[in-house]
Amino acid sequence: MTDVNKLAFPIIASITKPDQIQKAVTGRIRRVILMTGSILQLSSIVSSLQQAGKQVYVHTEMVGGIGRDSHAVQYLAETYKIDGIVSTKSQAIVAARQAGISSIQRIFAIDSSAVETAIKLIGQSKPNEVELMPGLMPRIVGELKQAVNCPLIVGGLIRSQEEIQVAIKSGADYVSIGDSRFW
Repeated sequence: MTDVNKLAFPIIASITKPDQIQKAVTGRIRRVILMTGSILQLSSIVSSLQQAGKQVYVHTEMVGGIGRDSHAVQYLAETYKIDGIVSTKSQAIVAARQAGISSIQRIFAIDSSAVETAIKLIGQSKPNEVELMPGLMPRIVGELKQAVNCPLIVGGLIRSQEEIQVAIKSGADYVSIGDSRFW
């Protein structure tokens, strides 16, 4: 995705419920983070999203039946031809790189120590992108953007266009959001 496209529409659909899949298919978003369903439905879900021209990232800890090791990531890459994974696990991020797909490392900023630890882990695992949760922390967004050497996604608890704008102005490259009104 080019910078022009990112700036024009910096939203990533976070699909957390099955009824959101069709909304993502028809929406103007270009990327999705799939966090619903199971390995049993993954083929049809991924296929419908890809046929609609969407980039599909599977959250390995949220979609049922997916293992948490490098073999699971390799399987997702080879079998479903997904664009990438989302994970809080550094070993999954490394496995994605080895499988030739992109990775988004999700981190939770619960306190200063958690952020410092996350920055160290990001430096070691080297994800393609980082997703900060929750996304309603302008100062932390700015500080994290300066500390990581990759695009920054923010998500979680964002409910309005104003909050999306604040996140972008604070340094986020993208906003992941589960509210389909913004897709």
